[in-house]
Amino acid sequence: MTRPEAIELLHEFTKSESLRKHALAVDACVVAYAAKFGQDEATWSVTALLHDFDYEIHPEAPDHPMKGEPILAARGISEEIRRAILSHANYSGVSRDSLLEKTLFACDELAGFLTACSYVRPSRSIAEVETKSVRKKLKDKAFARSVSRDDITMGAEALGIDLDAHIDFCLAAMQKRAAELGLDGAVA
Repeated sequence: MTRPEAIELLHEFTKSESLRKHALAVDACVVAYAAKFGQDEATWSVTALLHDFDYEIHPEAPDHPMKGEPILAARGISEEIRRAILSHANYSGVSRDSLLEKTLFACDELAGFLTACSYVRPSRSIAEVETKSVRKKLKDKAFARSVSRDDITMGAEALGIDLDAHIDFCLAAMQKRAAELGLDGAVA
């Protein structure tokens, strides 16, 4: 599957603009890591774009992503991608063994958290978000309370990357695609 086909599939099942933007934010981070690690950027992009494609039709655990996986299989999505998507849910029972699986998990919650950090900036621009302020917000349990801090920490650890370096890396990846993510301050 190509990236445009993955976006088409995402849009078929995901009507919420915020969920679509989340998929794009995770995509930005995951693809940047694919380039860094010398991996197949197309495969990693499709994985990131589709990781939550079924969330609107299966919003409850364990339905998401378990009930979405057969849909992807029927659409010809590779087992590598489907397994990575299943592994991003802690309750799925699918271990995170491959670099793709670990990277998707590491980027999912963090991309959402970085988006939330952008939204509280006066300009709503990710360009104004700094690692230091992200770390401070991570300690504030009332801020973006649905984001798992443990998942963010465990994700960086699984990649063997310092948390600050992981935050820096994902911030830079999302900053490069700020306009596409709606985080360029143009809507402020």
